[in-house]
Amino acid sequence: MELQPKLIRAPELFGDFWFNSDPLSVRALRGYVMLIDFWDYSCVNCQRTLPYLNEWHRRYRELGLVMVGVHTPEFHFGRKPENVQCAIRAAGIEYPVVMDNEAFIWSAYANRSWPTHYLIDKDGYIRYTQHGEGQYQAFERAIQALLRETGVQVHSIPLMEPLRDADQPGAVCYRPTNEIYIGYLRGTIGNVEGYQPESTIHYTNPGLYLSNRFYADGAWLSEKEFLRFNGQPGGEGSLVLSYESLEVNAVLDYHGGGSSELRIEQDGMPLSIENKGEDIRLTAEGMSVVEVTEPRMYNLVRNPEFGEHVLKLSTASPHIEFYSFTFTTCAIPELLIRN
Repeated sequence: MELQPKLIRAPELFGDFWFNSDPLSVRALRGYVMLIDFWDYSCVNCQRTLPYLNEWHRRYRELGLVMVGVHTPEFHFGRKPENVQCAIRAAGIEYPVVMDNEAFIWSAYANRSWPTHYLIDKDGYIRYTQHGEGQYQAFERAIQALLRETGVQVHSIPLMEPLRDADQPGAVCYRPTNEIYIGYLRGTIGNVEGYQPESTIHYTNPGLYLSNRFYADGAWLSEKEFLRFNGQPGGEGSLVLSYESLEVNAVLDYHGGGSSELRIEQDGMPLSIENKGEDIRLTAEGMSVVEVTEPRMYNLVRNPEFGEHVLKLSTASPHIEFYSFTFTTCAIPELLIRN
């Protein structure tokens, strides 16, 4: 852990809407240590860092650490305060959060990815930056180092233990499939039909799948951020992808009022108790389904081991929107050093 020199002043936090606090000012908080976290509630990497952030807030808020979450939305539904409020409540976030719908704060910090954490010292300088997951103990050491600069003694506080093997210092992890976007602005569709923006296309499943792409079957409406099934009543559409990962998540939304079920199969079979994700329900008929009720990330698959699989999602609903698929990794057991 090496702190950055006092070269860059932290920009102010001019946002759209504040949760858990009145608006805060970087300048007014001189003398405190600040942690600025850029996140999006539908981002799996952000969700995996939140338990650490919540614990650091609990440990150090009375010692002079002020934490602020900057919610810069990746998708349009993340611009709605009610959606962000629900996500804050579900994640147990008690520190202030500011909405950054126009990415003004994001741009001021020249930020590039979710999540990114910045530590600001008592004089208002950015002294430590962490992009993405990992390096949690190094980051906590930096928090303690900056608190000591304010005169606070934190030597007796032990570092938080890693929550996952992949978070262990020096852990070597498998390389999972990259995030797959669905809408035509950033999507990577594998069908030869490609995209026709703002139009409905009838796709045919080719039966051969390349990595880092998805394949559609049936009639689908192509929008900037998502695809939506647009077939005839009683018809069905599906999305298929080949992936390498431990877990699979999907960002989904439903606009029909109430909810709708999406059927999930892996390697031609329904999911089971051994590999189903947190949001999957196993039916009495032997199917595995996810009930889509609101715009968020849904955990679909939790395999017991990292591996390569083919995932298929089927729907007859014209109201479910598919935004992205994300994949999580794990530490390689043979290369894991345990103390």
